[in-house]
Amino acid sequence: AYSSVSHMGLVIAATLIQTPWSLSGAIILMVAHGLTSSMLFCLANTNYERTHSRTLILARGLQLILPLKMTWWLLTNLMNMALPPTINLTGELLIMTSMFGWSPLTIMMTGAGALLTAIYSLHMFLMTQRGKLPPHTIQMSPTHTREHLLMTLHTLPMLALLTKPELIMGPLSCQHSLTKTLGCGSKN
Repeated sequence: AYSSVSHMGLVIAATLIQTPWSLSGAIILMVAHGLTSSMLFCLANTNYERTHSRTLILARGLQLILPLKMTWWLLTNLMNMALPPTINLTGELLIMTSMFGWSPLTIMMTGAGALLTAIYSLHMFLMTQRGKLPPHTIQMSPTHTREHLLMTLHTLPMLALLTKPELIMGPLSCQHSLTKTLGCGSKN
């Protein structure tokens, strides 16, 4: 929920600035956040299905008994933190650049927000995956194929947008900008 507040705060700021970069960044970040936060909630639900508790601290040490699930947690948290080369990073960079152009003071607020996002994402990951295994989790069922399929179906659209960003960037994509600048493909 914290990442939703920070990401949607960036989206609102970007839409208020109304530059082409900020609007493209807002669209990219909305799509990226929708996929990433949905994936985080799916992972939290799989924890709930096994521990029957919404308290993440009761899921300590899951890395030892569910290593593939730990990999999904790590990947999702890294995407949530906007690590390169995720589309979250693309959206945040476009928005932060636009905000810096609007007012250089905004770089301190956005930098602090990015730092806080990294801190609580890593804290959540370490809290659920590392530590001593509680006795109630020893007889936990293994991950199911449906869970891996669900995580894969969240990841594939992000990979598609990563490899072909012009699907979502529109007029700000490199190919579109080069075509417009060089006049390639225009009919005379």
